[in-house]
Amino acid sequence: MPTILSHAAAAIAISAPFGHGLSWRARVLGVIGAMAPDADVIGFRFGVHYGDVLGHRGLSHSLLVAAGLAALFMFRLRLAEPQANRWRVWLFLFLATASHGVLDAFTDGGLGVAFFAPFNNTRHFFPVTPIAVSPIGAGFFSERGLRVVCNEMLWVWLPCLMFASVAILLRRVMFSRVKHAAPVTSAPRYGREPSV
Repeated sequence: MPTILSHAAAAIAISAPFGHGLSWRARVLGVIGAMAPDADVIGFRFGVHYGDVLGHRGLSHSLLVAAGLAALFMFRLRLAEPQANRWRVWLFLFLATASHGVLDAFTDGGLGVAFFAPFNNTRHFFPVTPIAVSPIGAGFFSERGLRVVCNEMLWVWLPCLMFASVAILLRRVMFSRVKHAAPVTSAPRYGREPSV
């Protein structure tokens, strides 16, 4: 898995195209959603095996859980922000949460991601896996952990920065075009147009 900070960075980058349509609360919930699937490692302490449906990268990393968690977060947000566009907010929260499994499927280790659990526990990787797997626990604070962080700067943080920058630039260009569009002219309100 990538480090938890890289999952957060992905959620922040995904928020860029949504612009002012997302509140800071929605963005925070998106970051939480992007990091939440790794809570499944607690199962190791209770005898849950890695390859089980409830194991690491299993159900918690599925698209179904991403959709459900997004709906739960959206409901929570609607209580604080009833004017928010619920479908836009849900889409962002879903994409942010689902990004966790997507990043994990780009890693070079583990058993892959059960995107379609609980209906199908088959684990998937993408054909290209450039992201180094992060050590779990205290092993993160080691030479290997430092190499993983450097790897993620190249394969996660840099693409996230590029994606967010392009999204912000495109939004500004589109907003500028709309703002500077020529006003629609209409016929005079009263009487006929003057003859030439």
